Amino acid sequence: MDNPVRAVIFRRMQKQSDIIIVGGGLNGPALALALAQTGFSVTVIDALSEKIRRNAAFDGRSYALALTSQRLLDGIGIWQDIAEHAEPMLEIKVTDGRAGEGPSPFFMHFDHAEIEEGPMGYMVEDRHLRRAFLDAMAATPDITHLSGKTVVAQSVGPASASVTLDSGKIITGSVLIGSDGRASGTAERAGIKRTGWGYGQTALVCAVAHEKPHHGIAHQFFMPPGPLAILPLTGNRCSIVWSETDAEAQRINALDDAGYLDVLRPRFGDFLGDISLAGKRFTYPLNLTIANRFVAPRLALIGDAAHGVHPIAGQGLNAGLRDVAALAETLTLAARRGEDIGSPLVLERYEQWRRFDTAMLAAATDAFNRLFSNDNALLRAGRDIGMGIVNAIPSLRRGFIREAAGLTGDVPRLMQGKAI
Repeated sequence: MDNPVRAVIFRRMQKQSDIIIVGGGLNGPALALALAQTGFSVTVIDALSEKIRRNAAFDGRSYALALTSQRLLDGIGIWQDIAEHAEPMLEIKVTDGRAGEGPSPFFMHFDHAEIEEGPMGYMVEDRHLRRAFLDAMAATPDITHLSGKTVVAQSVGPASASVTLDSGKIITGSVLIGSDGRASGTAERAGIKRTGWGYGQTALVCAVAHEKPHHGIAHQFFMPPGPLAILPLTGNRCSIVWSETDAEAQRINALDDAGYLDVLRPRFGDFLGDISLAGKRFTYPLNLTIANRFVAPRLALIGDAAHGVHPIAGQGLNAGLRDVAALAETLTLAARRGEDIGSPLVLERYEQWRRFDTAMLAAATDAFNRLFSNDNALLRAGRDIGMGIVNAIPSLRRGFIREAAGLTGDVPRLMQGKAI
């Protein structure tokens, strides 16, 4: 006689896809599209509803996409939908100083004309990226998008991985991918510990409209409490990422819009004329958090689930997209060789590829933040002289430019503009 409990379990289980991705922000959909192109079936599970993801209201958030990230987005078919909303970053100017006193005479100036590949990157608003990813997933038959669903449990076996949703539905696949952020439930359920610390800083993020054109120039102004990034958007607008101590950021964010701008103006300066807010403003605490492993049995982590770094270099999303390109290439080549894509040997290739790069990025952003977010006179003198030296030596400048564009290291094929 059939076991009725077993019958219920089997009815609720569904071999949905080759790949299960938990997290529907930006990296998860990018990986789904990359893998679908090479023949995998993919299920993307997003705790947020599609209605929230599609919200057209501009909330001020934007991303600096390196040139190699743009190539990846072009390769997976969404760049054509966001190109008109992207602002090329043609120059980057980096300086040091204090609010209201102007910059130091020492600075670094990086110009895309010093490399042959084109702009160093592009600024794109969050809303345009999210809608492009949603539209592309909906148009791809091999992708199943489950929005507004939460994973409450997961398990792995010799030949499969499965997740249980809050509805009780069980989905199985060959590999489980955690793309669910710095507080990754996927990593936690797999027993993967994290290493990290807070910086005692909070980022204030907004967009501003200004009178004068920005000419595609990004500015990074280092001040004792933390850096201020002024990043060019389409039209006469810029994205602001502005770090302050936790207490000061809380005080500033509690001000009304007029008071907020009164605090921002001495830091921003008047080089672009008068400024006004062009969207909502919000804050997020800054910390470093690195997963001690990027893989576990039949599981891999990407993006902030693997490595959340300080935004001082604007490389958070770019590092996540590099994970996407590396993992898609690793799994695709393994499948073509007839290997089990969830085997430890395959997944460890991905970890070896990305572990060193992300460790170096974490160390660099941590050191930069500690070096520049203080008012020690000796350190100020040393870093100002260092910036002057870098700016005076063309080979060093070009090295920094290529690093910002994502052109250094072991670049995955999708980031070279090539198909896997």
